[in-house]
Amino acid sequence: MAAALFARDVLRLPIRIVFTSAAQRRHSAVPRRLIARMDAVVATTQKAASFLDHATAVAPHGVDTSLFTPAADRRRAWQATGWPGDYGIGIVGRIREEKGTHLFVEAMVRVLSEQPGLTAVVIGRAMPGDAAFETSLRRRIEAARLSDRFVFTGEIARRAMPEAMRALSVLAAPALYEGFGLTPLEAMASGAAVVAADTGAYAQMIRPNTSGILVPVDDVDALADAIRAITADRTTLDAWGRNARMIVEREFSLDGEVERIAEVYRELWRQPRGQLPSEQSPSIEASQSDDTRIHHHTRPGCRATPTS
Repeated sequence: MAAALFARDVLRLPIRIVFTSAAQRRHSAVPRRLIARMDAVVATTQKAASFLDHATAVAPHGVDTSLFTPAADRRRAWQATGWPGDYGIGIVGRIREEKGTHLFVEAMVRVLSEQPGLTAVVIGRAMPGDAAFETSLRRRIEAARLSDRFVFTGEIARRAMPEAMRALSVLAAPALYEGFGLTPLEAMASGAAVVAADTGAYAQMIRPNTSGILVPVDDVDALADAIRAITADRTTLDAWGRNARMIVEREFSLDGEVERIAEVYRELWRQPRGQLPSEQSPSIEASQSDDTRIHHHTRPGCRATPTS
């Protein structure tokens, strides 16, 4: 941020600075002073906006709905993975406590004995500092004699993630903390229902009993009950997956995110140079990490140098 401000205010380069934040907390004093000097401030959620002194717009992240698509036949997509069982529920991300991997494992240990065709899939890897944590999870699974009902895939290449998402019927996202959280949107775009903790932007994404279920943070009992409920009837589960896809298409597409941010840029160039957010006319309400990004944008024909 300091470099961008130097370029704009000292070098007098013809740029605008846009700060984007998904932080679910109030920024400390120094970042707040820097943020106050931005030309525009974009929050990814209404909650994130509430921690900012001024938010020019609320623009939720979106996903590429042409890349993440539902399977024509989810049963065949599941079989193509080679994973056991008839259908699966997965968790995606680093194997660590913050992501709630332990909650997922414990909930599935309780549920799998009641759902003979269901398989639990852990997509991601543990960093060296979390190796002992992963070992403890595997030991818990072995003690429950359920090793054949869990799949640890390791890290999957980004290009292979759409295929994995298309195979899952349910995604679990029991993180203890999340700034925004794109993985549920990728699953929803792929036609999967979601069970998620009430953190990040999950409450904006998920329509309870329509496309998924929200549970309290760090509540394994509620997580297990939600997984039982969402997998109780395959017909209802499939319908929730279709609903999830429609929600993403309508509210969380990548094209929609681009258009919302583009409107912020258009508004910036309509205003006099040097006018700061606190002086601007009413905020642009775009729609319904620290994730932060800074974009430097010049007028057409001038050079721009994005940084983050």
